[in-house]
Amino acid sequence: MTNAFWFLLVGGLLLVMGLSYSVLKRLPVTSAIIYLAVGLLVGPTVLDLFHFNPLKQSALLEVLTEIAVLISLFSAGVKMPGPFSFSRWRTPLLLATLSMSLTVGLVAAFAYYVLGLPLGAGVLLGAILAPTDPVLATDVQIRHPGDRDQLRFTLTCEAGMNDGSAFPFVMLGLGLLGLHELGDYGLRWVMLDVVWATVGGIAIGVVAGVALARIGWKLRRDPHKQELLDDFLGLGLIGVVYGVAVLINVWGFLAVFFAAVALRQTELKLSKAAGNGHADTVSSESAGVELVPTVSAGSLIFKEHLERLSEVVMIILIGGTLFLNSWSWEAVGLALFLFVVARPLSVVVSLLGTRTPWRIRGMTGWFGVRGIGSLYYLMYAIQHGLPESLALQLIQLTLIVVTLSILLHGISVKPMMERFWQRNKQRVVP
Repeated sequence: MTNAFWFLLVGGLLLVMGLSYSVLKRLPVTSAIIYLAVGLLVGPTVLDLFHFNPLKQSALLEVLTEIAVLISLFSAGVKMPGPFSFSRWRTPLLLATLSMSLTVGLVAAFAYYVLGLPLGAGVLLGAILAPTDPVLATDVQIRHPGDRDQLRFTLTCEAGMNDGSAFPFVMLGLGLLGLHELGDYGLRWVMLDVVWATVGGIAIGVVAGVALARIGWKLRRDPHKQELLDDFLGLGLIGVVYGVAVLINVWGFLAVFFAAVALRQTELKLSKAAGNGHADTVSSESAGVELVPTVSAGSLIFKEHLERLSEVVMIILIGGTLFLNSWSWEAVGLALFLFVVARPLSVVVSLLGTRTPWRIRGMTGWFGVRGIGSLYYLMYAIQHGLPESLALQLIQLTLIVVTLSILLHGISVKPMMERFWQRNKQRVVP
């Protein structure tokens, strides 16, 4: 396919989606399924007009998926309802840590005992597939900063955190394969990859988010009331926070998500404090509308547009990687095990003893969407020296899991969520 054909394909698809949006949003499937169908049509599965090779293009795909995930994490973070409280965040914290760890273990066991992969490869595969995706799960995530639906909050917050909390398991898998230093008895891995990288990433994000919120608020409320370019501020925060995180070897995904959360939460506190003397300046979160301009609200729409564009491109590329013989019983079996056994079981176990309603536990157990984040971790591993034969095997398994997630979750999300909301109209985040 020439560059001109790519422009025609992507541009034409965007025109069709834009002009027919009112019709498409009433369809019982998500837009991701439409993009996947286009990718399968023009790819080697049907017309064979192009074939995207993830192994040869792993460096490019790593950068593309990295950018897509970062933008999506920022969007998720600034939509977190406030104020922050441990009781509200307890469920997603358990899902992003305990549930994800259990999922990694279950997938690793399946890969080792059923698929015959080495233990290190099994752990790596578990880490690739365990995190839920913030890019492809927009239909089950918070819609705007004032959305207080408990299920949406849980799924959005989980996806925002576990794309960073999966990294220690990626490094553990690489270490077991001899591609990363774990230290004696794994002590180096625990201290650097788990403790330092996690705590450091969260700390950098919180500090940067709070600082930008206060600077932006002060500039807007000084006597000159300076205008700020919120789109650039949002992108700048992503770039600076992620760059610093990578330089000091902490998890950048966690840093960006918590920077967005801190930015939003700090602006809410400043707005509320200002409202004590100026009622017209208080942010109307319950209506999802900001009465005072804020960086988080001003940059959100632009980031969501970038998120949608990256979704189109990435899913077309996924469709363009698949051949008919890519659909092996091993890959399909792994996907079904993940969706039907590993994910629901890990959710149930991790939420034992909590007050989370069982309806929400059930919905959370099913809607663990896999997507662009998994592709990023896979490309990251390939770029860090994964042997070619093992890389090809993991590529095939991961692509089928992601494709089936797009199909199964894309078909079920709208009818299941609509039925859930009809039964739980009064349920909001506590």
